[in-house]
Amino acid sequence: MVPLSKVQDLIDKHSKLEKELSSQQIDKKQFAEKSKEYSDLNEIIKEAHSYVNYKKNKDELEKLLNDNNSDKEIKDLASIELNDLEQNNENNEKKIKLFLLPKDEADTKNAIIEIRAGTGGLEASLFASDLFKMYEKVSHKKKWSLEIISISKSDAGGLKEVIASVKGKNIYSSLKYESGVHRVQRVPDTETQGRVHTSAATVAVMPEAEEVDVKIEDKDLRVDVFRSSGPGGQSVNTTDSAVRITHIPTGIVVSQQDEKSQIRNKEKGLKILRSRIYELERQKRDEERSKDRKSKIGSGDRSERIRTYNFPQGRVTDHRINLTLHKLSDFLEGEIFDEMIESLIIQAQQTELSNI
Repeated sequence: MVPLSKVQDLIDKHSKLEKELSSQQIDKKQFAEKSKEYSDLNEIIKEAHSYVNYKKNKDELEKLLNDNNSDKEIKDLASIELNDLEQNNENNEKKIKLFLLPKDEADTKNAIIEIRAGTGGLEASLFASDLFKMYEKVSHKKKWSLEIISISKSDAGGLKEVIASVKGKNIYSSLKYESGVHRVQRVPDTETQGRVHTSAATVAVMPEAEEVDVKIEDKDLRVDVFRSSGPGGQSVNTTDSAVRITHIPTGIVVSQQDEKSQIRNKEKGLKILRSRIYELERQKRDEERSKDRKSKIGSGDRSERIRTYNFPQGRVTDHRINLTLHKLSDFLEGEIFDEMIESLIIQAQQTELSNI
């Protein structure tokens, strides 16, 4: 049960913000911050009022039901109303609990998604390409903006590695559960005996950090330039436009060579570096807050096997929540991606609620 005092605090805060926002006494920065807070509270204020008034309304209805002078029709109506009131109170309590859960500060951010072919050779690179196409289709359907930062292709149309930026509303909250090892089971086109091969690709999703999130000092960077190389090691460029950036304090290294301009490669490299440092700092904070990270859905561990895509059986299974969808082709087309993500979010929320 949520303490009434906590819910009353939400109502009082909402009223206070309403007065402050209409007073014209605050500067632009404060106005933006308080407007955001007020907007967030608006999502729960109706439920908060109902929750606080629940006992008073319940007592009134029970008084009617216990009144011997009340006629049957009034008692029947009161009984139906009481049942509805109790059901609504349960729903309101769940919504308020979810609202009071600690917010992930990164949920509203854009995301950097990195996909790399894992074990399985050519098959793994083809699967990495399939995963990237799936995220492209999901982005298109949701009207997200997906921009490739760097890409390394393999033979036969596969991908060794691709790094992309995804922009839109609350992107990280939707994509953060994708981090981990994705395993595929299927019969390769080159397989004459019809045997099923298993291969894998790793996905890492990080919040896209802004300059205000991570301050990188020039003295902490070592920047090396070199000549871009293409497949087979042949030179793509005649100039030293490729950039390798090493962040000395963390040892994180980022290489970028997709652009012909050294400056542009450095900009893209710093974007990736900033997000990797930000994610590293977030993981450290998470580990300090909760030693038992295994209890969390999608801890973000890149070595954790999270999902299996079984082509012969046409199914996709998420191992964290034991959910199997027998619609693999639809999933890869981005059609039922939300169904999987919503299930993961609900499970994560239930886990958090049980710890309250």
